[in-house]
Amino acid sequence: MNIDGHEHVIEVTDLRRVYGGGFEAVRGISFSVARGEIFALLGTNGAGKTSTVELLEGLAAPAGGRIRVLGHDPFRERAAVRPRTGVMLQEGGFPAELTVAETARMWAGCTTGARPEAEVLDRVGLADKHGVRVKQLSGGERRRLDLALALLGDPEVLFLDEPTTGLDAEGRRDTWTLVRALRDQGTTVLLATHYLEEAEHLADRLAILHEGRIAASGTPAEVTAGRPSRMSFELPPGYFPGDLPPLAALGVCDHEYDGRTVRLRTRELQRTATAVLTWAERAGVELGALDVRSASLEEAFLGIAREREEVAAA
Repeated sequence: MNIDGHEHVIEVTDLRRVYGGGFEAVRGISFSVARGEIFALLGTNGAGKTSTVELLEGLAAPAGGRIRVLGHDPFRERAAVRPRTGVMLQEGGFPAELTVAETARMWAGCTTGARPEAEVLDRVGLADKHGVRVKQLSGGERRRLDLALALLGDPEVLFLDEPTTGLDAEGRRDTWTLVRALRDQGTTVLLATHYLEEAEHLADRLAILHEGRIAASGTPAEVTAGRPSRMSFELPPGYFPGDLPPLAALGVCDHEYDGRTVRLRTRELQRTATAVLTWAERAGVELGALDVRSASLEEAFLGIAREREEVAAA
C-alpha cells in the first residue's frame, strides 16, 4: 500500500496477542514500516517485542487486529510471504555437529533463490569458519551465523530479533554497518532490541513498547524531543550548591545533590551550560567530572517507564 508517498511493506493495526491463561502480551498496537526503512521495536524484557515479531513472521495468529507484510497476511498467506522475508530469531538452534558450511548448505536447500553460501558467510565475517562445527563457535559467532542464514534468500524484509546479543563491541558495530548497507540497498528491516544504543544508531523510526503497548513512537529525534538534557559536575572543596546562580533562572527543571556532585536536568542545555561555566570562570572555580549531555533515547526510555509506573501506582 502507498501512504503519503511511501510504500508501506509492513502494516499493523490494533494488534493483540494472548497466551494461554489469558496473559495479554500485546495489547492493541498499531504501526507501519516503509520500504527501505529500519524500524526498531524497543523495550525491556517482557515488553512484547518478540511476541510482536513472531506474529509479523507468521509463526502464530493474532488474537485480534490486522497484519499485512508485503500486502499479505503472514499467517494465513505464509506461502506468499515467507520466500520474500528473512528471519533471525533470538536463538537459531542449529545441529551442533554440523559445520558452518554444512549448516549454510542445509539452510540454502530450504530457501527459495538462495545466494551462494560462501558469499553470505563472508559478508558476516565467517569466511574462515567454514569447517568449524557449530558447537565450537562462540556465542557471537553463532549470532553471525544466524544472520547469514537470514540473508541467504536476499530478503525484501528482514526480521532481526536481538541480533547483536553476545557480540563484542567490534562485532556489534560490524553488524550495524551491514544492516545499514542492507537498508541502503532497499531492504526493509524490522529490528527488536533492548539495546538503546543500537536503536539510536540504526533506526530511522522506532516504537518503545511498555507492557504490550506503544508508549512512544517516531524518529529517535522525535521521541527524545521535549526530554530534559543533563549536566553534572563536582564543586571544589569550600563551595556548595547554594553558591551557584539561581537554578530556575538558568532553565533548570530538576536538580539533585550528592555531596559535592551536582546533577542538573534542563530543557535549555546551552543556556544552562553557558551560565554555569561563566559563573565558574568568574569565580575562578574548576568544575570536576564535568559531563554535559543532550537528551538521549535512554532518557526518553527511562522517563516513559518511570511515568507509567507512577500512573500504575496512583
